[in-house]
Amino acid sequence: MKTIVKIISMVLAVLMVAGIAACANKSDKTDKELADEVAALIDAIYVQTRTDKTDEQCAAAKAAWDKLTDEQKALVEGEEADPDYFGRDTGDASKDDPRNADSIGEKELLVVSFGTSFNDSRALDIKGIEDALAKAFPDWSVRRAFTAQIIINHVQARDGEKIDNMDQALERAVANGVKVLVIQPTHLMHGAEYDELMEAVAKYQDKIEKIVVAEPLLGEVGADASVINADKEAVAKAVVAAAVADAGFGSVEEADAAGVAFVLMGHGTSHTAKVTYSQMQAQMQTLGYKNVFIGTVEGEPEETACENVIEAVAAAGYKNVVLRPLMVVAGDHANNDMADPEDAESWFSMFTASKKFEKIDCQIAGLGRLAAVQALYVAHTQAVIDTVK
Repeated sequence: MKTIVKIISMVLAVLMVAGIAACANKSDKTDKELADEVAALIDAIYVQTRTDKTDEQCAAAKAAWDKLTDEQKALVEGEEADPDYFGRDTGDASKDDPRNADSIGEKELLVVSFGTSFNDSRALDIKGIEDALAKAFPDWSVRRAFTAQIIINHVQARDGEKIDNMDQALERAVANGVKVLVIQPTHLMHGAEYDELMEAVAKYQDKIEKIVVAEPLLGEVGADASVINADKEAVAKAVVAAAVADAGFGSVEEADAAGVAFVLMGHGTSHTAKVTYSQMQAQMQTLGYKNVFIGTVEGEPEETACENVIEAVAAAGYKNVVLRPLMVVAGDHANNDMADPEDAESWFSMFTASKKFEKIDCQIAGLGRLAAVQALYVAHTQAVIDTVK
């Protein structure tokens, strides 16, 4: 009997301790208040400027998120924050390589991208380009920089992967004694991001013996919509060939005969370089791709706005549409602005809502994973390397 009483006493003691601990750990805050705190931490790192507190803030945001229950995570909503910031599965970050190592040597090839938080696309598109350049130029140390600090912070907070911004990458080059720095932008054109890159580089001209910057993907902009070049032709052929093949056709003509139009969605810009999108449409026409249409998320230039593209495709008599990004990476814009069926403002939803088409498909694939596009970057890099030999 004494043994039974002793056992019962021990069990009660354990339960009492557990109850006290539970009470001590229980927060007086509501689920919404806890979710709002995490949202504020996310909004604090959803910024384009890095500070000496950024690393600490990224870690704090993730730690606070991890403490939330699934129900609380669903309530996270801020100025920029939402449950997808940490909760969305975008692939395996370990397949990527931040290329932020030291021991660079005297010759560095710095590949500069806007960046993406979509892990699969970062590995296939950005890393795909970097890998192609590393293979083509084995005597050069290939490193990476992103120009979007918002994306750098997102990847660091969620996945623990640290990617250099431009200043960090350039400081790393200086600290490692780099004498010749070749910069290859993966940007589509000479737009605002390219201008910002050049401004960042200008601050380091007297710290590194030689800095040269290669052409972005589509080369020189040109004066008007009629100006096209070999770079635009190469990209047009590459993306259309991939779109046609992924849609199950043997040629663009075969797809045209089947009533299929391909809509390539770029970002768009208010920068003077926006004429590049009009030039790409002119390039498609020059190649005889009458069932290929260029659009942009931002609707700049005006004819590339979604509603205008819908009207153009319908007026041409096409009943089946394939949407595909005209972007180096298949990230947020491709997955959300183009293909999200739950978003009434996505291109998929707007094409569907128009009731002008029988079938709408989406291909989520960035330009960076295409071998022909990677080869074009290699050619651009080779052109500037030839100037510093």
